[in-house]
Amino acid sequence: MQNRDAISLISKIREKVNRFIVAEMVKYGIEGIGTSHGDIIYALFKKPRLTMADISKGINKDKSTVTALVDKLIRHGYVTKERDREDNRVVYVALTQQGNELKPIFESISKEMLDLFYLNISEKEKEDLINILKKIYGNF
Repeated sequence: MQNRDAISLISKIREKVNRFIVAEMVKYGIEGIGTSHGDIIYALFKKPRLTMADISKGINKDKSTVTALVDKLIRHGYVTKERDREDNRVVYVALTQQGNELKPIFESISKEMLDLFYLNISEKEKEDLINILKKIYGNF
């Protein structure tokens, strides 16, 4: 393996992880949403009411992409949108009851994914991996 293969390998790992997550969601009967939708739902698990701008910043996607993702989540019944009463330009997104019910499922999928991701990897190797990836991320 050459040094230049690292980027390709990271890309392939990301693809496989995303496919794994989507396949697991289907097993739980969650269809029609992808990992980008999951990023929004996870953000709302941490803070139950966020502005579209906060979501955009938090998941590192532009506002138009977030709007499309949130609209699909609304169609599936996982989130609602409401305008701020004082500033009509601000739109809040919140989980519905159905959206909140995803939390234990997402936690289970996340655990399964991490167990597989780190299979046969020592604690020292995990720490080294994270440190290296942080350095690479910082380079950009």
